[in-house]
Amino acid sequence: MYNNKYDVIIIGGSYSGLSAAMSLGRSLRNVLVIDSGLPCNRQTPHSHNFITHDGEKPAVISAKAKTQVDFYGTVKFYNGLAISAIKTESGFEIETESGKIFTAKKLLFATGVKDLLPNIPGFAECWGISVLHCPYCHGYEVKKEKTAIVANGDMGFEFSKMISNWTNDLRLITNGKSNLTSEQVQMLKKHKIEIIEEEIESVEHQNGNVEQIIFKNQSKIEVKAIYFKAPFEQHCLLPETLGCELTENGLLKVDAFQKTTIPGVFASGDCHIQARSVAMAVSSGSFAGAIINKEIIDEEFV
Repeated sequence: MYNNKYDVIIIGGSYSGLSAAMSLGRSLRNVLVIDSGLPCNRQTPHSHNFITHDGEKPAVISAKAKTQVDFYGTVKFYNGLAISAIKTESGFEIETESGKIFTAKKLLFATGVKDLLPNIPGFAECWGISVLHCPYCHGYEVKKEKTAIVANGDMGFEFSKMISNWTNDLRLITNGKSNLTSEQVQMLKKHKIEIIEEEIESVEHQNGNVEQIIFKNQSKIEVKAIYFKAPFEQHCLLPETLGCELTENGLLKVDAFQKTTIPGVFASGDCHIQARSVAMAVSSGSFAGAIINKEIIDEEFV
């Protein structure tokens, strides 16, 4: 059974949204969590660098979190897609794809981002498994292995410096003509990091585990891991329809208290954090929940 009115609606029920829901549930707030069930790490086999959950499957972590949040009876869950958000005199009105309409005083977006992967056969199938975005999340598992970085220019140079901490068997694939400076090229050569300017044809893999990179000239290299900084877009466009501003990097702009540029609208997790990880998402969700509760208290204590 669902009410129509809530203190807070959280759009996004993964790590950050669930963490915020727990904070708010423990604050006796009536909360509705709306989630469409498409977390960005759904293909990743194991989550790392999150203390007490290191090495667990992401779905196991979120399922356990949801069970714990469900203990707090004022928190409700709705499985579906939010398609509309409207500012009202008393707060916000949210409509779902099925036509359900819910209202709340405050709104939290914990909706994450959508990675935009290159149109290279095999690349998407390996994303989050052996094509990796973060060495702190996955670098230990592929330490000292044959590794490639797909990047160019300053990003390629800085990423190569970073990943060289985990492996010396490293090559930088610019996937076309290099934009590296001569100084960067010399520095990479000094550290025995090969630069490959050939364009990638495909990625050969077994169940998402990369085996070879095939180039358009039909040459190939064996690798066990590929690092790639994917461009992204907001997974949910509703914040923008409400007027929330984005940063120059495409993240939701928030202040030190996770308030967006629209009063009453907050953001937590990957949709506003540059450094994406489960631990970061959980932390920002817990903080956002506390801040939202404090704002409601301040408004009601008059």
